[in-house]
Amino acid sequence: MDQMLTRTFTADFWRPVRTSRRVPLPLLAGKVAAGFPSPADDYIEKTLDLNELLVQKPAATFFARAQGESMLGAGIHHNDILVVDRSIEPVPGKIVICALNGELTVKRLDRDNGLWKLKAENKDYPDIAIHEELEMVIWGVVTNVIHPL
Repeated sequence: MDQMLTRTFTADFWRPVRTSRRVPLPLLAGKVAAGFPSPADDYIEKTLDLNELLVQKPAATFFARAQGESMLGAGIHHNDILVVDRSIEPVPGKIVICALNGELTVKRLDRDNGLWKLKAENKDYPDIAIHEELEMVIWGVVTNVIHPL
């Protein structure tokens, strides 16, 4: 990967996810129909721990809260919680958290005709071309979004 996309992290800017307290919750054995209703199953398949579902590498994972509307097309809304994994390689197509000139942003990493850019997922927001004068540090790759209804 280009030297310009080198990742560096400091303890001042992130806190690892603590997974010492497990709270297993029931998981229904059947699926819930989003179309026509289906008969409900009368039993619980197993318990589900959201840490196991959302956090693959606790020491490399942190949460961030989204702000703004530039990523609506990717299903990221204002105030959503983003699950971010620092151990995943930031390759084109991944949604990343990065610091641009000291300010945090979430965008889709893209490479077009050899040029790197951060793409907004809302036509009302411009893409950001990555160039030598821009100070950029990728903090991690977004793996999940926790979105309230």
